[in-house]
Amino acid sequence: MDKFKKIISHSKEYGFIFPSSEIYDGLSAVYDYGQNGVELKNNIKYYWWKAMTQINENIVGIDSAIFMHPTIWKASGHVGAFNDPLIDNKDSKKRYRADVLIEEYLEKIGKKIDKEINKAKKRYGDNFDKAEFLKTNKRILGHQRKIDELNERFVKAFEIGDLKEFETKLGSVSEDANKIYLRPETAQGIFVNYLNVQKTGRMKLPFGISQIGKAFRNEIVARQFIFRMREFEQMEMQFFVKPGTEIEWFKKWKEKRMKWHKILSFGEEKYRFHDHEKLAHYANAATDIEFEFPFGFREVEGIHSRTDFDLSSHQKFSGKKISYFDNELQKSYIPYVVETSIGLDRMFLLVLSAAYTEEEIKKENGKLDKRVVLKIPFFLSPIKLAIFPLIKKDGMPEKAKKIFNDLKFDFNCQYDEKDSIGKRYRRQDAIGTPFCITIDHETLKSETVTIRYRDSMKQERIEIKNLFDILYKKLSINSLLKNL
Repeated sequence: MDKFKKIISHSKEYGFIFPSSEIYDGLSAVYDYGQNGVELKNNIKYYWWKAMTQINENIVGIDSAIFMHPTIWKASGHVGAFNDPLIDNKDSKKRYRADVLIEEYLEKIGKKIDKEINKAKKRYGDNFDKAEFLKTNKRILGHQRKIDELNERFVKAFEIGDLKEFETKLGSVSEDANKIYLRPETAQGIFVNYLNVQKTGRMKLPFGISQIGKAFRNEIVARQFIFRMREFEQMEMQFFVKPGTEIEWFKKWKEKRMKWHKILSFGEEKYRFHDHEKLAHYANAATDIEFEFPFGFREVEGIHSRTDFDLSSHQKFSGKKISYFDNELQKSYIPYVVETSIGLDRMFLLVLSAAYTEEEIKKENGKLDKRVVLKIPFFLSPIKLAIFPLIKKDGMPEKAKKIFNDLKFDFNCQYDEKDSIGKRYRRQDAIGTPFCITIDHETLKSETVTIRYRDSMKQERIEIKNLFDILYKKLSINSLLKNL
């Protein structure tokens, strides 16, 4: 079983993600978050929200409605300008999104290039010159030509609106503009509230508005677990700037958002930027932050310079003036916008993929054993602390429950007295719990407990009175945020 299949299986077995409506045979591309999944998901939201709003004095948050006036989607271009190119497979009778298939094909070619590079590294050792190899190797140049030619064809086809060479059919968002839609993105809820926030918050440019919320897409085929879903959650921030400064801010947010990802310490080599060759109708610059999932590099977050398209369009369609008066310049204008948009579900999958680890460990009898551990950053872990009485007698459960009740207001704790201490450790490793506290006979004598660390499995004796301070320091998000 490959790693990705193991992650999917682990997610269900340990209460992270369940197929939606499973007792009715499920619903394609829709999932539910279980008891540990919802905690991890909320912790990811918390990390993003704190990093985006609390430490940035000029960024505030809102929560707009899912249902919006249908004309909003005309103004945004979703009704008229957004079309998903679809490819019909005549043999399987299935329909696929053209951009997804092309993305996967390009990924395969990219892997062939990586394979050639690795072979050359082994052959030439320290004398290997990667830059020269990429410029001169015939196989590499041939693969790169395929990538360039396909990109050129696809971009050209979109620009002229002719996708016949890909044998596509166009599926629009809706053929009936009079219906109320489930929103395909959260951004428009920010744009239509831009003036309300600016006036009530007395905001001056540049400033941003953040939002976390559900969005909906009619994905054709369920693919790659929760990476592509019909119902998903976005974490977006729209940053309003003076016209002419948008590219400068685009570059700043590009670097700031990559730093937010890399500070999780999953490995810098796991991330890369992918600049867009074909820009959306509203953008003058765009890039994706991609992460190397078990199935290859894929987009997790997009940073876009959206120009003044959205605000200008809403001003036109609504007939309401939403320009900004600049006191310094003594004139009004429509602000430009730089957007950062991250898929919460994709971020969730990123954390699971990076954290899932299989290790061989030595048992006390010298035999090898295997453990599965989720090495989730401590502050993101669903359960922060597990509390165990060594045995279910001699006053240990009572003492353990007292410690549990003292700490549960500050940390998400779990109490467990079932099975051997070794099995209890393994259960907590599998859900990513950073610390386990064991109450034993010595506890009752000296008011000390054993704390066991998830990643190293080391144990140390500490006084109960020092527990809170030790845990707070190790679990606090503040030191991390100070480095952003």
